[in-house]
Amino acid sequence: MTGAPPERTVLSLARPYLGRLVGAGLLAAATEAAALALMATAVWLLITAAGRPPLDAVTVAIVGVRALAISRGVLRYTERLAGHDATLRVVTDVRFRIFTALAARRPTAEDRSGDALSRLVSDVEAVQDLLLRVLVPGAAAATVAVLAVAGAATVSPAAALALAAGLAVAGAGLPAVAALLTRRTADRVAPLRGELAADGADLIHGAADLAAFGGTAAALRRSTRRARELARLERRLAATGWAVDGVGVLVAGLTVAAVTVAALRAGVGGVLVGVLAVGALAAVEMSLALVAAARQWAQLRGGLRRVADLLTEAARAETGQAETGQAETGRAAADPVGATTADDRRRPTMVLDGVTVRYRAGTSPALDRVDLSLPPGRRIAVVGPSGAGKSTLLGVLTGAVPPDGGRVTVDEVDLTDVPAGARHRLVSGLLAEAYVFNATVRDNLLLARPAATDDDLAAAAAAAGLFDWVREQPDGWQTLVGAAGSRISGGQRQRLALARALLAGPSVLVLDEPTEGLDPASADTVLASALAAADDRTVVLVTHRLTGLESMDEILVLDAGRIVQRGDHAELTGRPGWYQEQWIMQRAAEQGYLTAAN
Repeated sequence: MTGAPPERTVLSLARPYLGRLVGAGLLAAATEAAALALMATAVWLLITAAGRPPLDAVTVAIVGVRALAISRGVLRYTERLAGHDATLRVVTDVRFRIFTALAARRPTAEDRSGDALSRLVSDVEAVQDLLLRVLVPGAAAATVAVLAVAGAATVSPAAALALAAGLAVAGAGLPAVAALLTRRTADRVAPLRGELAADGADLIHGAADLAAFGGTAAALRRSTRRARELARLERRLAATGWAVDGVGVLVAGLTVAAVTVAALRAGVGGVLVGVLAVGALAAVEMSLALVAAARQWAQLRGGLRRVADLLTEAARAETGQAETGQAETGRAAADPVGATTADDRRRPTMVLDGVTVRYRAGTSPALDRVDLSLPPGRRIAVVGPSGAGKSTLLGVLTGAVPPDGGRVTVDEVDLTDVPAGARHRLVSGLLAEAYVFNATVRDNLLLARPAATDDDLAAAAAAAGLFDWVREQPDGWQTLVGAAGSRISGGQRQRLALARALLAGPSVLVLDEPTEGLDPASADTVLASALAAADDRTVVLVTHRLTGLESMDEILVLDAGRIVQRGDHAELTGRPGWYQEQWIMQRAAEQGYLTAAN
């Protein structure tokens, strides 16, 4: 799909729903045709009735007006129902693929959550508008224009030619002009909206950091400049639209005049002249919907292009996964990476060899030549001061952060050659700020393993210290946790995320601060239980709390991206350095906490 127009890339996802979209287009055309016929019939009835004809001479027209009025409302309702049904199905697919593409991207320092939100919301709405406000009404207007010319030709070919000329200007010339005038401005609007959304997220969620570093005023000025620029562009679009609409009104008037003159010169009767004039006015007004569609299309192209780029990324990822998956099927018996499942006892060995990660060129590395071996069943703890590179290390292990130097291999296979699906089964777990969805406890857990049984859920919840709480709730597993876990405590939210990580059962389980927010006694219990539930799986634990690390096979101390100490708990507590100092301070602090609690 590289190089293809963004509309083609987006509409390729609409193929499964083509029948629904065509049905919606036909219903829209039928609605407009009914409106045109209603207008023509009503005009004929009014002019004829002025001559006081016998009632039976206008009975059919009276019934026709009623039938057309009713059918127009019914057709409009069914067209909106069918169109929105098909469009929302397409939008659901698009949003899923965009979310997948964004999730698979390597995070960079330039990435901003506000822009990602704009892509998921505003840009995806462009797909919805493309279908509902451009294609469906545009197709309907074009169809009705053809029918109107054909109907006029049965009365007066000369009037039909005049109508065709007016419709060509209103339905082709003006839309082209509107699209050309709008496109130059609209191409800047979608990226600017994304930047403004990112500014809003920064100002809200980063208010404390901006205030601490004195950057609030500068951030506000930058956001204000973008808001003013967006307002200026939108005013320009509004002015352009007003001018084109004014020309459209003029074209409609001239077309009606031309049709009327042509009909009179052809000797058409007075009643039919009135029908042709009003019908021409209605037909041109319907064709002017193409102007609105063209203007809307020009405004949508920026958002559609951003959507198309992400859809192309997702398609490439799916193609790579499918090709790798086919290769895996043939070598599953010999390849432990491809054959590993949640219940497979053959565990692969991961190795980090001289891994270096930089988020910005020219800056200090987040990880600097890190070597690490993770044979099956090994328990590794990673500690160190904030900003030492601990979370980056987990990102490298999960494949979310590709290294700039060195290699990450799984049984001597490069991690980048492992497809995303197999990679998730290989290594996953509880990462920083694990998201809890606005759903039930059961649904949040089943995200890790949809086929899990009630016994599996209970075992994972028990290992995370969540099961007793679930049993106490009136709704049990069906308890709603709220958006981002807002209806449960921070400790329960953390336990829920930990239970989900344990339920996934990867070969390499990564845990980033799994007991954060818990009191010391609960933290010790939950950590011991989680490690026991991991059974023979490899575990990589990132933590600030050193209690409970006695059972770990090896402890790495990171500082400024480098491993400055490594060994087991007994070795590191007896050796001068960061670990020994932190151990002494934490023991004193926790003893004071326990004394105060008692």
